[in-house]
Amino acid sequence: MEIKGAYKIAAPRQTVWAALNDPSILKKCLPGCEKLEKDGDNAFTATIKAKVGPVSAKFSGAVTLQDLDPPNSYRIVGEGKGGVAGFAKGGAKVTLTDDGGATVLTYDAEAKVGGKLAQIGSRLVLGTARKLADEFFKKFSETVAPGTAAEKVAVAATGQPS
Repeated sequence: MEIKGAYKIAAPRQTVWAALNDPSILKKCLPGCEKLEKDGDNAFTATIKAKVGPVSAKFSGAVTLQDLDPPNSYRIVGEGKGGVAGFAKGGAKVTLTDDGGATVLTYDAEAKVGGKLAQIGSRLVLGTARKLADEFFKKFSETVAPGTAAEKVAVAATGQPS
């Protein structure tokens, strides 16, 4: 399953980069996040409560940041286990570009699910993933640039803002 998106955030690229690497900001912005702690230079452990259709679960897992190119991009890779609900694993390439005084954050993610999550259907899982991404970026933008909202930006097939 692939998910792509781009958001314009009313803050300079360096500010957005710093926020993307701040566990306290990420914890506040991630829907259902109960715990997010730094576990080394580029690693985090997390506990997230999520509901996908009829399946509710608490996922515990690890996230690592790879291919760091501050303040331009990184790759985030993670895996979480939700007991009988199953598992989710995947990664995303996150790229930041200047747009005047704002920053366009583009992401290109892929994910795999197993267990009960895989049984409920990819359309429902994909729809939930998109909804959670929108919630995250709305809250993230409001946190990084108070008084503003994240603006969705059209993404071309190449994954670059159009």
